[in-house]
Amino acid sequence: MRREFLSLFLLALTLPAVAQTTTTPPPSKPAATAAVDKAYLQSIWDGWTAADLDKQGQFYAQGPGHLFFDVAPLKYTSWDDYKAGVAPSLKDAPKVTYTLSDDLQIHPEGKITWVDGTLEMGGMTPQGQKESIPLRWTAVLEQQNGRWVIVHEHVSAPAEPPPQQ
Repeated sequence: MRREFLSLFLLALTLPAVAQTTTTPPPSKPAATAAVDKAYLQSIWDGWTAADLDKQGQFYAQGPGHLFFDVAPLKYTSWDDYKAGVAPSLKDAPKVTYTLSDDLQIHPEGKITWVDGTLEMGGMTPQGQKESIPLRWTAVLEQQNGRWVIVHEHVSAPAEPPPQQ
């Protein structure tokens, strides 16, 4: 009888504790950043077409220590330098478009993705002729605060453009 009393007593103590236990779902993981794809990379170049450097800054890592090689000059060492360096040339420049070519390669490696390929810069000459110039592009993107931003970039043009066909 003593054993039955002790069993009932322990059961009476544990029932309220079990009744109050609720199942809490595990904490949710932050939403994964979408992978870098051709559409995202084209939006970077569409930003250059728009020539709005304040908006274009969203695609580039901020602060010092990031190296960006453009067609000219030799290099920029931060987005602020890049922005200041290209602003004068964009001010009165004719509208150009940039189109990524089909040779684009995307290499995801965790929080880093590097891309390489070619693109066409197209526009009209001051004489009204349509012109296209091929460019080379290599960029390293890093996940920062839920976004992919360029931390290193190299854009260059061939020494002599290939003949127009």
